[in-house]
Amino acid sequence: QVQLVESGGGLVQAGGSLRLSCAASGRTFSSYAMGWFRQAPGKEREFVAAISWSGGSTYYADSVKGRFTISRDNAKNTVYLQMNSLKPEDTAVYYCAAVRTVLPGTSTEGYDYWGQGTQVTVSS
Repeated sequence: QVQLVESGGGLVQAGGSLRLSCAASGRTFSSYAMGWFRQAPGKEREFVAAISWSGGSTYYADSVKGRFTISRDNAKNTVYLQMNSLKPEDTAVYYCAAVRTVLPGTSTEGYDYWGQGTQVTVSS
């Protein structure tokens, strides 16, 4: 079992930046993919970004491409999501997720472990 804890959320004005962190605790995988998802009230949880822990491949939703960057620090068992040029439509609870597979996916069904989320609010 792996526990995931998100942090770094908060309130920011449109055009600002935030960096989210997802720290893994407990037993960690030697090789696993990580994903970031978000969910706004009344809406379906949607894919944001993903990264392969061992392969270094990254994937982004079209809505965030060019603004968000996913990265990892294997020594710290932590995955980051750098969010720049934030828009009000980015407002959501952001979740990190993990699965023991080399290639990350874009579906929530493909991930086994989830954090409890961190709130990001972007004001206009």
